Amino acid sequence: MDVLKTLEGLLQDSGFASFFMGDGWKNLIMIAVAFVLLYLGIKKKFEPLLLVGIAFGTLLTNLPGGELYHAELWDAFLDAENAAAYHNYGLILAHGGLIDILYIGVKAGIYPSLIFIGVGAMTDFGPLIANPKTFLLGAAAQFGVFFAFFGAILLGFSGNEAASIGIIGGADGPTAIFLTTQLAPNLLGPIAIAAYSYMALIPMIQPPIMKALTTEKERSVKMTQLREVSKTEKIIFPIITAAFVILLLPSTAPLIGCLMFGNLLRETGVTDRLSDTAQNALMNIVTLFLGISVGATTVAAKFLTLQTLGIVLLGLIAFCFSTIGGLLVGKLMYKLSGGKINPLIGSAGVSAVPMAARVSQIVGQKANPSNFLLMHAMGPNVAGVIGSAIAAGFLLKVFGA
Repeated sequence: MDVLKTLEGLLQDSGFASFFMGDGWKNLIMIAVAFVLLYLGIKKKFEPLLLVGIAFGTLLTNLPGGELYHAELWDAFLDAENAAAYHNYGLILAHGGLIDILYIGVKAGIYPSLIFIGVGAMTDFGPLIANPKTFLLGAAAQFGVFFAFFGAILLGFSGNEAASIGIIGGADGPTAIFLTTQLAPNLLGPIAIAAYSYMALIPMIQPPIMKALTTEKERSVKMTQLREVSKTEKIIFPIITAAFVILLLPSTAPLIGCLMFGNLLRETGVTDRLSDTAQNALMNIVTLFLGISVGATTVAAKFLTLQTLGIVLLGLIAFCFSTIGGLLVGKLMYKLSGGKINPLIGSAGVSAVPMAARVSQIVGQKANPSNFLLMHAMGPNVAGVIGSAIAAGFLLKVFGA
């Protein structure tokens, strides 16, 4: 037995050797990207519950030889799907690695929908019910979605890709993942990373825009206390909303249906155990699978492109213009109400709950220390969750199938 030849063979077959062959240097860059994302998630606490999983998935998929995720299998899956109009998951189950199998839950839209059950169970729609006008602010904050969509079209992206990029402006990670897996799965990695990064950066991105578009007088407005919402109203709301929105736009059924089901579990008073499971155990388990699966799609050969830089830039533009849209309608409501509505709550129309509402509160208190906008901002904030799901459903209806 030649020990030296054996050791040489082991070295040549190892993943280390792959770094020095072909495009192996790209894997090294992606591993560095994974380390940066881990730093942001752990040290800076940027959406850590999902970003840490995405970062580790990025690390695993770019370690040569691991064979956990096979982009080529999913390319073949998409070809078979387009040709025969059926999901060839048997191909994945027979030849895929561990993360390939977990990724089925992403591709089939299972994980984002289950997360929406948890989001619904954690969300109090009371402020929105108490002040239905804030629905308009949630709708206005979807402006960035369509602004970025047209920007992406001008940059040469296809309609499907542009729709997936635009939805970053809704500041709703699960919705962005859901739509992208349906319309442009090849862009899932960069879109997911951009969406969750900008959600985490809300306290840095939004305040300068809020101060630029509002006056000190407008930011100082104190709003009257919201009326108390009855239990009956809270139970009826998710039922009526689900029925109306799904009848209006059937493609929203997975997201809106799960969101409102989760909220119903919260409000009935007789399903506390289910509500607790949705908010905790279910959310945690699905987040684990979702994060590592999405991270695994950041394969070096597909991620390290100029296209990725374009997506990141357009995502930032989408998010900024969503904030601007909410603020402008907030200023209009300030004028129409005779100065009784603080336009800052319009910036909370993006669906990052409750972070965007907290930013409205912080900026408002700097202008007027006695100001308390949090509950008022929660109305447009939760309206934004519904609004982003509706925007995604509309885009899916237009560009899907």
